[in-house]
Amino acid sequence: MPLIAFDSLPDDARVWVFGSSRALAPDERTRLLEEVDRYLGAWKAHGAPLTVGRQLLHDRFLVIGVDQSTAGASGCSIDGLYRTLQHLEAALRTVLLAGGRVFWRDGERIATGDRAAFTQHAAAGAVSADTRVFDLTVTTAEAFRATFERPARATWHAQLLPPQRGADAFVEQ
Repeated sequence: MPLIAFDSLPDDARVWVFGSSRALAPDERTRLLEEVDRYLGAWKAHGAPLTVGRQLLHDRFLVIGVDQSTAGASGCSIDGLYRTLQHLEAALRTVLLAGGRVFWRDGERIATGDRAAFTQHAAAGAVSADTRVFDLTVTTAEAFRATFERPARATWHAQLLPPQRGADAFVEQ
C-alpha cells in the first residue's frame, strides 16, 4: 500500500514516535526516510496491507502512524518495523529505540538525556515547568497533534521537576 501524508491519517490512527539521540545530518535523514519508506510501503499485518504515514520532525523525531480502520498493525508486523529501525541505528550511529530518554528544548536546541539528567537540570534551574518537552509516549495521531510538544508542567515530565510551592503548584490536564 502506498504511503499517505501523515496529516491525512485519522485522529484515531495508532502512532509511534522514535527520538534520535542526536539531530540527523541531511544525508542521514535521507537514508532513514528511504529505508523506512521501503519498509512501510510493503508493511502488512496478517497479509493485509496497512495504510501508513510518517514524518520526520526537528531532524530527530520519526513519527509513524497506522490507520487501523481497515487493518491494524500486529505484533509481528511491529517487530519487523523495530528490526528495520535497529538496523538503521547501527548504520546511522544513533539511538532510536532506547526507552527512558527525555527530550526538551534548551533554547533553540533540542536536548536529550535520561530521566535523572532531566531531574538534575531541573534542580540546577536549567529546566523548569515552562520548559518545552516532547512526549514520545503519545499513541494516537490526535494526541500527537495536540500534545507532542508542550510545557513540562502539562505532561508526565512534571513528576521529574522539583516540588513547586504556591500558586504555580498545579499540573495542567
